[in-house]
Formats: sequence, C-alpha cells, structure tokens
Amino acid sequence: MTDQMTMSRKVAGSVRRIGSGYSAGADRPLGGYVTTMGAYSAVLGALAGAVRISGREIPSDGLSPYEVLLAAAATHKISRLITKDPVTSPLRAPFTSYDGTAGPAELTEEVRGHGARKTVGELVTCPFCASVWVGTGLTAGMIFMPKVTRLVMSAFSALAGADMLQFAHAWLVKETS
Repeated sequence: MTDQMTMSRKVAGSVRRIGSGYSAGADRPLGGYVTTMGAYSAVLGALAGAVRISGREIPSDGLSPYEVLLAAAATHKISRLITKDPVTSPLRAPFTSYDGTAGPAELTEEVRGHGARKTVGELVTCPFCASVWVGTGLTAGMIFMPKVTRLVMSAFSALAGADMLQFAHAWLVKETS
C-alpha cells in the first residue's frame, strides 16, 4: 500500500509540475480537461458498446452529403443555443457570471471557479467546445433513431437558416435607413 501511495504522490507531483510549466501562471484547469476527455471517451465507448449490443449497423458509407449539411447547421444552432442563448442561462449560471449581451439574442458570460467548475464553465460557454458533444449526439441519433434525428436536425437547421434571414433583414433595414 505504501508503494502505491508513494507512486501516486510522484505522479501527482509530476502532473502539477507539467501543469505549472504549461500554464505560465494562468488558471488553466488541465486536470478538468483530462476529466472531460475521459468523460467524452467513456461516452464514445458506451455508444460503441450500445451499437454492438443492439446489433445496429453503422452506415458503411457514412452520412449522405445532405445529412452532413443538415447535421452541421443543426450542430451550429444547438451549440449556440446551449452556450449563448438567454433562455438557457439558468443552465450555465452555476458556472458563469453574466457579463452583458453579445449581439441579438446572445449573452456574454465569464467563467467562474477553478478546476472542474471552470472546465464545465468553459464547455458550456464555448460553442466550438459544445459542438463536439452535440455533433456526437446527433451522429449517435442517426444510428439509433434516424427518423427522429433527421426531424430534429431539420428543425434546428431551419432555425439556423431563419437566424441568417433575421441578420440579413436587420442589415437591409440598417442599409436603407
């Protein structure tokens, strides 16, 4: 038991030195990032196991170009909804503080806390970070519930298109005023 504790302390000390050398004094929650990568890997492993157990087939030719475009637009919209929309701010509130608006129907929030709290805060305020999880969920949906997932992707893609039309309309009104 003593050898394991000594080894654990050495590993922990090594990780701290690596993190300190990397961060250059900034608050970079590398341990939280490792945990997040581990959680994502566990989700992928669970999905792969569920595919195998259920006997479902992964499409050998992947998604069609239309489905990829639909998934991209839906992933964009859902990720921004999760990370920037005022309506979803109660989900982010434990990890962020309100910092103002960032344009039409979007908020700017500062990440709070340290360690895991900061890591989750970065995940729930970063559309690019959230898109990895959203895209994975939609891809899994195409394996387990393709009809429902296509419908969801279509709805959120339509919302993304509607957003672009709103921006175009606002720009036209501004230009003609």
